[in-house]
Amino acid sequence: MKTFLGLLCFVLLSQGVGGLLYELTDGWFQLWSFVSRADFFDGYEIYVSVVLIVAGGAMGAAAGAATRKDGP
Repeated sequence: MKTFLGLLCFVLLSQGVGGLLYELTDGWFQLWSFVSRADFFDGYEIYVSVVLIVAGGAMGAAAGAATRKDGP
């Protein structure tokens, strides 16, 4: 579970940072960002990217707090 949460953290953070970089640099980071390609986010790309970064941080915190239970 910890590995899955860590992977999800990486994906969310990279998409959020990529989306912000795409918006702030006028399109230099197009390959990194799913948010810039999705038509239903038009006008809200920066907000969605910030939400992805926050969600990635939360997943990272959850991955750090995840422990394996041994026993019943």
